[in-house]
This record gives sequence, C-alpha cells and structure tokens, in this order.
Amino acid sequence: MTEEKMSNVSRRNVLQRLLAASAGFVAIPGLVRSSNHQTTLESMNKQAIKHQFPLGFQWETQDPFLFCVHHEDHFPAGNEEMGPASDHFKGRHMGDDFIIKDGFRMYHGKTVPGFPGHPHRGFETITVVRKGFVDHADSLGAAGRYGDGDVQWMTAGKGVQHSEMFPLLSETADNPMELFQVWLNLPQKNKLVEPHFKMLWRESIPYLHFDDNKVFVELIAGRWDQYRAVSPPPDSWAATEENDVFIVNIKMEPHSSVTLPVSDSGANRSLYFYEGSALTINQTTFHAYTGVFLNTDVQTTLTTGATAASIFILQGKPINEQVMQYGPFVMNTKAEIQEAFEEYHRTKFGGWPWAKYDQVHDRTKGRFAKHADGTVEEKV
Repeated sequence: MTEEKMSNVSRRNVLQRLLAASAGFVAIPGLVRSSNHQTTLESMNKQAIKHQFPLGFQWETQDPFLFCVHHEDHFPAGNEEMGPASDHFKGRHMGDDFIIKDGFRMYHGKTVPGFPGHPHRGFETITVVRKGFVDHADSLGAAGRYGDGDVQWMTAGKGVQHSEMFPLLSETADNPMELFQVWLNLPQKNKLVEPHFKMLWRESIPYLHFDDNKVFVELIAGRWDQYRAVSPPPDSWAATEENDVFIVNIKMEPHSSVTLPVSDSGANRSLYFYEGSALTINQTTFHAYTGVFLNTDVQTTLTTGATAASIFILQGKPINEQVMQYGPFVMNTKAEIQEAFEEYHRTKFGGWPWAKYDQVHDRTKGRFAKHADGTVEEKV
C-alpha cells in the first residue's frame, strides 16, 4: 500500500480511495532467505533486517496482514451521552474528523467518538485496547464492552456490520484511549465462514517477563518458546499452528534487552517501534516511529539505551493468494467483490437490530461480551 499521509482523512475513505485506485490482484512476494551462514554480528545484522520505513497513520504490513493502525487519543471527561462536551466540536469536520484537535479525534462519531455501524467481509479484525474502552454492537445482535488490556478478535467471514464506539465513561476525569487495530486476511476457503468474535480478556492473556523484569511482553497470538497465547477464533488463519501467526506488544525499560524467538516457518515478521527515542536491533539503531521488516530465521536481539521503548510485532506465514480489496471487503476476485456489494445492499448482512448506528451501552455497565448465540461473559 502507498505511504500517503493520512492524518486528515478517514480510515474508511482512505481505504476506499487506495483500494479503488489499485483495484486488481496484488502479488505478495515470498520470504527471501539467505544462504550466507556466517556467524559474525555484522553478517547476522544484514540478514535480520530486510526493510525499514517511517510509521504514518496507517502502518505498512505484510501478507497475511492487510492493515494496522495505532489510535491514541486524550479524550476529555464525558458528558451525559458519554461523548465530549459540544464546545469541543467547533472547528471539526464532524462525521469525518481525523485531525487531532484538543488532543483527540472524533473519527466518524458525531456524539461519541468512534466508528458507527459499517460492514466487513472476507477478513478478521483484531482490536488490541491498551487504554480506554470500546463498545461493540453488530448486525447479529452481539454486543460488548472491552478495554484496558482486552483484545477482541472478530472473524467477519461472509459478512457482518459492526460498530466500534469509544464511550467516555468518566464524567470527572480525562478518558485516555490507546488501541491497535489489525486486519488479518482469511484464505479463500474461509472467506465465507459464519461471522464470529472471541474475547481475549486481559485476565487470560499471557504476560511474560525477561531481563530481570525489565522487559514485559503481552502474548496476544502464537507462542514464545514454551508459552502459548489464547486460541484465536476457529476459522482464523492463526488457528493453524503451522501458519506461525505471532502478535506481541513489548514494553522495554531503559538499558534492557530481549531476543525474539527464531522461526524457520517462512513467516513474515513486521516490527513497529512506536514509542521511545532509540531502539537497537542487533547492531543497528532506529529512532522512534520506525517500522522494520525482519527475517524470522535469524537471531534478533532488541536493546534499549537510556530511554524506554514500546514495540508491536505482527508475524504470520503468508497466505499467498490473489487479493482483491475494496473498501470494507477483501476477497480474491473482482467478481467476488461485486457479489459482496450486491449481497450487502440486498441483506445488510442481517440488518441493524440496535436503536442507533453509534450504539453505546449503559455507563454503569462493566466489561462484558454478549455473543450471537446468546452466551454472555461478564468481567469485573
């Protein structure tokens, strides 16, 4: 995808423009493996680092991942509707507000910030919430509120509408928000599976510590040595262990180091250095807000200097199929994209059973998930 500056346009509109402009089959290169087996640090470093790039609003990804974005907003105290006071709306392009003003964006929300009801088909969304809360509602009647370390993993499959709103629950203090949203592709055989979402509650996520507790790792997907993450949804590309999907968020204190697991699966590994001043990967030092593509079969050590660092990693074996993307739909052929639009216009993927498209839940509600089959999970 292009590295077009995206700070002043919407996620959805950018995707539509990008994908319409590049409508066609996207060739996905395979992993390049080196035959040089020298063990010097210099040689190892050359093999470890494949490509580096600056991080913008949307982060560059590799197959099987389609999209990654880091949202960070410093929302104020909420009003009775769980949104900012209306005086914050002045000077904003309401309904399409992606410019940081007063420390936050409203996105597509007009009362509460977030993303009102919109459709997806043919891929998965993985929403990793570091701070704040997300209210989920969808066309299957499912709902939820999650945040402060929780992860929602949603398989859109044959089609679902959902909303992702950011309720400002505190009326007396600021409501900071930080999250990653990742799009993980589905192979053709699973493009039209039944929609499904799974909650990876923070209480169930493995938290690993290295280097005398100076390195903290949240293991969201895959395995790190003997440690295993919670299982993903059953039809996910990540559900098959040989696909080597690995997602971690790493926090490193000053003067710390950690060595990433080595894998010879042929997976693509993307490292995003999103917070801090300097990070050394083997013998090369990078400044903050830099992305790096790494070879997984080379020993790779991350080291910090005088400042802390935060790193997000996406890894997975490429699906290596033709990809046709347009807006919220990701399929394999142009005909399948046309079918997706026709079905959405005809069925609305089940309609919208909620009172409004920017649905939020009662302020007093805690963390919970109500699934389409009626199963309810509640967390303290």
